[in-house]
Amino acid sequence: MKKILSSELILNPDGSIYHIKLKPEQIADDIILVGDPGRVEVVSSFFDEIQHKVHNREFATHTGIYKGKRITCISSGIGTDNIDIVVNELDALANIDLDKRVQKKSHRSLNLIRIGTSGALQENIPVDSYVLSDIAVGFDGMLNFYAGRDSVSLLDAEAAFKQHVNWDALLNTPYFVKASDMLKAKIGKGLKAGITISSNGFYGPQGRVLRLPLRVPELNEKMRSFQYDGLKITNYEMESSAIYGLARMLGHNALTVCAIIANRYNKQSSKDYHPVVEKLIKQVLDNLIDN
Repeated sequence: MKKILSSELILNPDGSIYHIKLKPEQIADDIILVGDPGRVEVVSSFFDEIQHKVHNREFATHTGIYKGKRITCISSGIGTDNIDIVVNELDALANIDLDKRVQKKSHRSLNLIRIGTSGALQENIPVDSYVLSDIAVGFDGMLNFYAGRDSVSLLDAEAAFKQHVNWDALLNTPYFVKASDMLKAKIGKGLKAGITISSNGFYGPQGRVLRLPLRVPELNEKMRSFQYDGLKITNYEMESSAIYGLARMLGHNALTVCAIIANRYNKQSSKDYHPVVEKLIKQVLDNLIDN
């Protein structure tokens, strides 16, 4: 079996993996991903017991027990570039023998659940509601660097979308990836499902104008009318496409649920989204232990 070079898989002196600073025994099979390192403490405040804590750069991790189930919560920071680090390193902890630097013979599948905040694009999605990302669309271009990109993407949706919005050739080629059906059934009870755009920026790439004009100012309006398989584009965020794409290529399950803290169409924002996010966290935790 081919050995993975130290330049490709970097470990810390204590044997933990480089960026997220974890060892294999320190992660659970069920992993909650949040962007904000401070939100990790909010998630683990519901735990009955915390077994492990580590914080390195923007990557904070708490692993503990919630009602008898072992769960890990890790922060990724903002953006799909950080997701590329977090998901690959979590997979390495699960499926690579770090001492021998070879892939393990048996595959360990992880459940990756992102709990985030988001901006709605449709007028009928109220602020302080929740949206499940049935399909994540990557505007970031990250997945396009991997050979398996087409095998996990909805190529017909991608082609239809590019035609519908008259996609600008200077922008990254978008990719469409579905969520895990298993996690949707387990966690998505009662949540509105839609297509989520994972943007590679917060301002211009999401159609916000401060001092710089947009190259494609009509993009958001064109996207609002797009439909695929009965689903509309419901919201913007910045991580899900990479989570979905990498998870599918690596043999893991992935799902994103977001609290809507702004409605871009109605020009509204949440007065205080923190209790809304906390309620969503508790709901996800309870659904994880159900069945």
